[in-house]
Amino acid sequence: MAKGLNRVPVREQEPKVRATNFDEVCLGYNKDEAVEEAQRCLGCKNAKCITGCPVNINIPAFIAQVKEGNFEEAYKIIGESSALPAVCGRVCPQESQCEGKCVRGIKGDAVSIGKLERFVADWAKENGIKPVPAAEKNGHKIAVIGSGPAGLTCAGDLAKLGYDVTIFEALHKAGGVLSYGIPEFRLPKDKVVAAEIENVKSLGVKIETNVIIGKSVTIDELLKDEGFEAVFIGSGAGLPMFMGIPGENANGVFSANEFLTRNNLMKAFRDDYDTPIAHGKKVAVVGGGNVAMDAARTALRLGAEVHVIYRRSEAELPARAEEVHHAKEEGIIFDLLTNPVEILTDDKDWVTGIRCIRMELGEPDASGRRRPVEIPGSEFEIEVDEVIMSLGTSPNPLISSTTYGLDVNRRKCIVAEEETGKTSKEGVYAGGDAVTGAATVILAMGAGKAGAKGIDEYIKSKNA
Repeated sequence: MAKGLNRVPVREQEPKVRATNFDEVCLGYNKDEAVEEAQRCLGCKNAKCITGCPVNINIPAFIAQVKEGNFEEAYKIIGESSALPAVCGRVCPQESQCEGKCVRGIKGDAVSIGKLERFVADWAKENGIKPVPAAEKNGHKIAVIGSGPAGLTCAGDLAKLGYDVTIFEALHKAGGVLSYGIPEFRLPKDKVVAAEIENVKSLGVKIETNVIIGKSVTIDELLKDEGFEAVFIGSGAGLPMFMGIPGENANGVFSANEFLTRNNLMKAFRDDYDTPIAHGKKVAVVGGGNVAMDAARTALRLGAEVHVIYRRSEAELPARAEEVHHAKEEGIIFDLLTNPVEILTDDKDWVTGIRCIRMELGEPDASGRRRPVEIPGSEFEIEVDEVIMSLGTSPNPLISSTTYGLDVNRRKCIVAEEETGKTSKEGVYAGGDAVTGAATVILAMGAGKAGAKGIDEYIKSKNA
């Protein structure tokens, strides 16, 4: 049995091949590889990996079942804590969470917890294994706003407790950021996202699409007129930020949100869809997070030479190490310690280039990262015909501005208790990016779990 210091390698598409298609990059483990990798788990009694997981999956217990080949039992254990294991196995930053705490990782590689979770979830789907619904309904109606990771998790947890849950989704397809934000090559939509949503629906959750809360119906109306006893807001953070530099309104400048939504939700990358999308020949992506990597790797697959422009050094890149590694392998150019000062245009206001300035790192700022400082006189230009701004997002103020008595902070994020998701308005709970601003899928799921627990306690205390 393999008990080695090194993890079982995971198969991937070759960089040259995958840079030309939208198929999934990582191919995952097969049965033998999964069992072999599971043998490396030490089965710690005081398992630090569990505390590193925002939804507290019992990781040693599910891996122990994988060791024995009991994949269905492993799926049930994961399902007690997570509604979206096939998603999390693919997009969680495991290296800084569960795997970052793994004792095996002290000498050698941490156990590939994420790849094992992905294997178990994919095996369950292939073998028709579904999560187990509640034995009976409890007669209480709950509304969930948004069908992204926070909303799906909250809805799934409440449904398992017997609640009658309806999710309201603004777009025409459920999934939130899983459907419109993360590209196909990282998270296949039909194979993974749609299947996970079907699993949540199999618990009895209803999903109504094309319902814009704050326009179609308000939260107050849901509570007063529609018979819902509590509401969970998991509406995400879909409002893009910009730099405010000259030329930002030019033709050929996109937010990463719009660019990825056109490509993912509207299938602009496929020839049999008519969604228009700009196919730049030379594209600059401004930013260094996971969304910037997604936008850059998408533009590359649409045929562009791509530059990622980021004002700090590689050590400070907020994107996952795996995403940066994949982007480099595929041929994306990183212009680090560089910051845009102006977008250049022609006489018809189309992008022709981007003027940048070199940066150096000074003293640490409030985030603990060293503050980038301009180097005077170091301006230079990069010739590009498209610019994608990936500078983060904030919550759309539509819900907060149409909900009486709902407190928000200065960033327009809803104020909610971390432990329960409770907001300033009775019966209204919130979590995920709508509360924190843009963060990760798994943190949104953790907030969805907290919200479900808070709502359950609220309903029980009201009916005690």
